[in-house]
Amino acid sequence: MDVLSEVLKAVKLDGAVFFNGEFSAPWCSREPDSRTMASYLSAGPKHVFIFHLVTEGHCTCRDEEGSPVVPLKAGDLVILPHGNVHLVGNGTPVKPSNAIEEMREVLGTGKVLAQFGGGGELTRLVCGYLTCDPQLSQVFLAGLPSIVKVHIRDSPSGKWLEESLRYAVDHAEASGPGGAVVIAKLSELLFVEALRRYIAQLPESQTGWLAGVRDPEVGKALALLHQQPAHPWTIASLAEEVGLSRSVLAERFRHYLSDTPMGYLTRWRLQLAAQVLTTTSKSVAEVAGEVGYESEPSFNRAFKREFGVPPARFRTQARSSQRRT
Repeated sequence: MDVLSEVLKAVKLDGAVFFNGEFSAPWCSREPDSRTMASYLSAGPKHVFIFHLVTEGHCTCRDEEGSPVVPLKAGDLVILPHGNVHLVGNGTPVKPSNAIEEMREVLGTGKVLAQFGGGGELTRLVCGYLTCDPQLSQVFLAGLPSIVKVHIRDSPSGKWLEESLRYAVDHAEASGPGGAVVIAKLSELLFVEALRRYIAQLPESQTGWLAGVRDPEVGKALALLHQQPAHPWTIASLAEEVGLSRSVLAERFRHYLSDTPMGYLTRWRLQLAAQVLTTTSKSVAEVAGEVGYESEPSFNRAFKREFGVPPARFRTQARSSQRRT
């Protein structure tokens, strides 16, 4: 899992806001998409992961783009990694409540409990939102479905995470200094645990970035590339580190990621460069050297091929867009 750790460090996960939901059947809540949530949770452009942990009762979840209905019971964690608009509910279909109204109240008053419904069977959830870098998160988002479901009560670590998060959210209003940080860190742990479980349960025939992470040799190659992206890697030096021949490593890498190791490294370097350009005032030459380019002109050419504009213009456009939002 080293490569997953490296990527998650790079995307800068941050727990944003959490609250308890206590809903009685029949009920239905329409949850907004990532872009809408980002406008409430972050001053800059961010991607938002939305999750719901069922702590009591049961419900269903489905996104509005036609995915199958996902049944959920106590101990199930569902993550909307792409941040699609989705419906969560239980019982006879009713007009969905607008969750953005609850979010405004949570953010405006610090309220940590949302309650509504028809007075029947009770379902309790912890609802949370994580922000991250929108550019770098695309690496593993591409390998995830619209809804990820895992069960976390079948192991001591999962039970500890659930109990700790429930306690932290239950006592959020009365918590002293540092309480928000505790909840944020617990939510990040919960998200990582969910990804680990999802990767572990992928079928053997699965391909893609997450399946590549699980493969011992491809995972090691990915970890090396992410740990040292500016290193002057060649297919020969990478294969030697992994312990495979160049041809076998290239074949295995292409099987999982439909790309060559060096092609993947180039794209990751440029994604890192885009992040640095939009979050710092470093010069283009400094950014080029930081991500492994010895020549500023070669960096400019590669960057323009990837993003359609040279680095300086990319930075100007990104900052202009941030000011408008």
